[in-house]
Amino acid sequence: MAISLSDLKQVRADKPPRLLIYGPPGIGKTTLASEFPNAVFLQVEDGTPGDVELTSFGKLNAFDDVISALAALYQEDHDYKTVVIDSITELEKLVFAETCRRGDDKGNAKANIEDFGYGKGYVYATRVWADFLEAVNAIRTDKGMGVILIAHSEVQRFDDPETVSYDRYEIDLHKKTVGMIEREMDAILLLKQPVTVKSEEQGFNKTRARADGGGVTLIHAIGKPAYTAKNRYGIPNAIRFDRGNGFAALAPYLPGYDAPAHAEEKKEAA
Repeated sequence: MAISLSDLKQVRADKPPRLLIYGPPGIGKTTLASEFPNAVFLQVEDGTPGDVELTSFGKLNAFDDVISALAALYQEDHDYKTVVIDSITELEKLVFAETCRRGDDKGNAKANIEDFGYGKGYVYATRVWADFLEAVNAIRTDKGMGVILIAHSEVQRFDDPETVSYDRYEIDLHKKTVGMIEREMDAILLLKQPVTVKSEEQGFNKTRARADGGGVTLIHAIGKPAYTAKNRYGIPNAIRFDRGNGFAALAPYLPGYDAPAHAEEKKEAA
């Protein structure tokens, strides 16, 4: 196809966002996702918070069930504006099971992801993940729905060639998967509490380090050596997450959603 300068046009980020929210257990990931407008949950694991009510298909126990739920949201008329997959850490187990069911290039099914040999199972698994990402991207593009993927976090040792090794928060997914998911996301948000380390006198000239969290939870949106995070929307490095106001704090930065009036005031103040 021939292309000329007359084909140039102004473009901007106007599609609903694809967000990945991750963090330690009980930090409020599901609660934050539930605050997004007209959210429907694809629950792959148990663990509905006791203080929220979710619209859900119920627990989905197979990869085909997840794809069927996404197909229903794509094909049927509805007013839902956000689809939440909770969680992709658990979904990975279903992806591995589906990979084993499909088998290798000759159709030979496997009992375990390691049975493919030499790490090939994880390569085959990326094909199953591609089917999932195609489905959620179609819902976003054609149905105008925001997409939220929830994941658990893990602390991993990072060997930096320019300095000493250190620990950092990572998304709890296999390394063959995590890069694939990260590239698709418009924002990766880490929920965690800040930690202050204090020294206490123990007597006999000894001290003990004590961690104090303070009870505040922050949404981190810009990556640092200590954790993975990113965003394409100008979300600042850290936003305080108060339950019930998490979406309001993020909405002014996100396309495809109407921000509450008081949220705009918060953005201007920031």
